[in-house]
Amino acid sequence: MDTISQSLLTFLHAHLDLTFFLVLGVGYLIGNIRMGPVSLGSVAGVLFAGLIFGYFGFKISSAAQMIGFSLFIFSVGYQAGPGFVAVLKQDGLKYFALAVVVATTGFLIAALWAYFLKLPPGMSAGLLSGGLTSSPTLAAAQDAVQSGTVSLPEGWSKEQLIENMSMGYAVTYIFGLVGLIMVIQYLPKILGIDPAKEAAEFASGNGEESKAFFPENIVLRAYRVTDPKLESMTLDELREHYWDRRSVVKVKRGNSFIPVDEEGLKVGDVIVVLGPRKYVAEQISKVAEEIAPDWTSEDVQDTAQIIVENSDVVGHTLGELAIHRRFGLMLMDVRRNGKHLEYDETTVLKKNDILTVMGPPHQIEAMGEYVGHLAREGAETDMITLAFGIVVGLFIGTLSVTVGGLSIGLGSAGGLLVSGLFIGYRRSMRPTFGQLPEATRWFLMEFGLLLFMAGVGMRAGSGILDTIAQNGTSLIFAGICVTVIPILVGYFFGRKVLHISPALIFGAITGAMTSGAALSVVIKNAKSPVPALGYTGTYAFANVLLVIAGSLIMLF
Repeated sequence: MDTISQSLLTFLHAHLDLTFFLVLGVGYLIGNIRMGPVSLGSVAGVLFAGLIFGYFGFKISSAAQMIGFSLFIFSVGYQAGPGFVAVLKQDGLKYFALAVVVATTGFLIAALWAYFLKLPPGMSAGLLSGGLTSSPTLAAAQDAVQSGTVSLPEGWSKEQLIENMSMGYAVTYIFGLVGLIMVIQYLPKILGIDPAKEAAEFASGNGEESKAFFPENIVLRAYRVTDPKLESMTLDELREHYWDRRSVVKVKRGNSFIPVDEEGLKVGDVIVVLGPRKYVAEQISKVAEEIAPDWTSEDVQDTAQIIVENSDVVGHTLGELAIHRRFGLMLMDVRRNGKHLEYDETTVLKKNDILTVMGPPHQIEAMGEYVGHLAREGAETDMITLAFGIVVGLFIGTLSVTVGGLSIGLGSAGGLLVSGLFIGYRRSMRPTFGQLPEATRWFLMEFGLLLFMAGVGMRAGSGILDTIAQNGTSLIFAGICVTVIPILVGYFFGRKVLHISPALIFGAITGAMTSGAALSVVIKNAKSPVPALGYTGTYAFANVLLVIAGSLIMLF
């Protein structure tokens, strides 16, 4: 058996490319293991797998780990860009304050425990990032050491500091993740809060009309006119009583569609309606009976964004453009400068306004040609923007200023985050720029993070047992403090000082700790996506703050 094991290890050492993907595969299998309603997740799984392989002397190159780090941080910034600016414009101060309180509390606790436990240099960064379950914090701390932003303690090398960080992170991360999920799951019960009830009240208090034009609430239905009184009504009367001024209504008489504004309606006419479910149920069904539709391939509905660029359209109103009548499309949303615009038929269009429409694909193509530019979410990635975005981010990370003998700069993590935030925001303003499809973005973020985490685990694996033997119990307890105390402080500060809604506060706390795993638990308990609004608010700020914290903790 020993001979077989030694032969297998020799084979794997000779084929490190194969070994790396084996670590990822084993990590995913470990991450899928469920403990009651909770699974470890891919990050914890790959970290575990990396520790196991690292114990046997496996490592990946620092260059490969840096590539993963760059892809992950840039993608995080790109994804957070639109929300970051939106949050700044709305309840930015509240969410920023909550993110600062959570990050500062975790930072101070980690620094104090590092001082009292006399942890080896660098392990405080592992304690902070593991306790807060924040991979960007660990990445920023390692980058600060690699780039020389922080001075090395006498007698310690960069490699030793990075290994200390990795070991501290590995020991505290698992307990941090489980602790965070457990506290988030049971704290509402202890406080007597019903997340599902709070989410439902928040949604109703913000108005159901705000959801009326989401694609999932839009239906395509066919009706036959049965009410004779419609025959004597003028077009203006029909519009006044039976049209919501947004839905697309087509009238079919015999085998062809007719212009209703010329011939009116007659009993037996077939009405094809594309509109909100509520409008169809409350208006059309009163005067017509629903029939089985005879759809063709041309009736398939699609959704796309159209950018206003044509000078013949700019300066004209939506009423003059008559999207519903001229193109047979339903207007879902209007955005200007990245912000939702309340609109009606008198709204004057400006250059670069973004119109979201729904209807047959060939009609969308026709409107796109007439109005300006059709921006569909395609499969291709704008590799030029991706590549140069990362280049610019890494360049920004090299910039620093010296204050009192201390070199201060954003570092690679901060530079990549800034670059990603800017490009992500610009993409939301102008969809023709910097396309990074959701599936591609997810892959880059996931693969980049797991490449980085595999490296962290392998680095820590060789000395993890010694670390647990020397500091295990106290380090785990310190990690639990870094996890739990910021949650409690964040909750009471958010509720009592900032008056954040109970429906949003737990999502906001998980966002402040950048934990998507914990957010999924919050959403499940609330039986609603409402808590994600709070998560988005703090997540954008937390990514910036925790990257800064990762660099600063190296001073302690």
